[in-house]
Amino acid sequence: MILEEFDSTVSAVINPDMVAKKIENFPEVTIACFSWELADSVLEAFPHTELCRLYSAVGTKQVYEINYKGERFAFYRCYVGEPPCVAEYEELMAMGSKRLILLGNCGVLDSNIEDCGIIIPTKAIRDEGCSYHYAPPSDTIEVNRKYRELFKEVLSDFGYSFVEGTTWTTDALYRETRKKVDRRREQGAVCVEMECAGMQALCDFRGTEFFQFFYAGDNLDESEWDPRSIAGNVKLDEKSRIILLAFELGLKIIAENK
Repeated sequence: MILEEFDSTVSAVINPDMVAKKIENFPEVTIACFSWELADSVLEAFPHTELCRLYSAVGTKQVYEINYKGERFAFYRCYVGEPPCVAEYEELMAMGSKRLILLGNCGVLDSNIEDCGIIIPTKAIRDEGCSYHYAPPSDTIEVNRKYRELFKEVLSDFGYSFVEGTTWTTDALYRETRKKVDRRREQGAVCVEMECAGMQALCDFRGTEFFQFFYAGDNLDESEWDPRSIAGNVKLDEKSRIILLAFELGLKIIAENK
């Protein structure tokens, strides 16, 4: 079967360092989100300069260097969907990124998880394709092994509650059928998104550090879909406070690695 053809050979026909140039003194921690509105709120709030650019057929994307409480961070808005999200971070790793903190919206499979509530994934169900090119075949992949407890300290410091659990990574958002939702819930999934499994597999394969957390959006745990705050401009003030948790985790990671 095609999804069982994992090849552990590191070098491929096309490698990221063929298209991405190394950047000296790349910031120790990279932070990324998916929302245009949320990314703009960060750039409006903090001093920043252009660090580099990512190029693709759909346009040019800027990656910024941001100063947050005296520390340098790389920051960018990443693509939604696993293949482009993985591919652009391949290039950023070739440029010098060592650690990525990724945050974004997710759908909840448990209506008890409040809108914009924080979710820390511990495992991802691999209902997609990209991760199978970076890790041997399996139904799940463990995620957030290294900095989970450190992030809980951040949440405690700022008074946030959270939910831990399995996430369902799928690359077919319009095929989240009721039968599949029920099956994933039986497998322990508390939320659904489109990138986590592949991003963890990528970073494991390349030997870089990765941490992802979510803020809850739409609710799939009802007879009819409830979009809640899935739109980027809904509850933007609250989401703008949530993204600061990523920078606070970054400060702790930088301090721990000095």
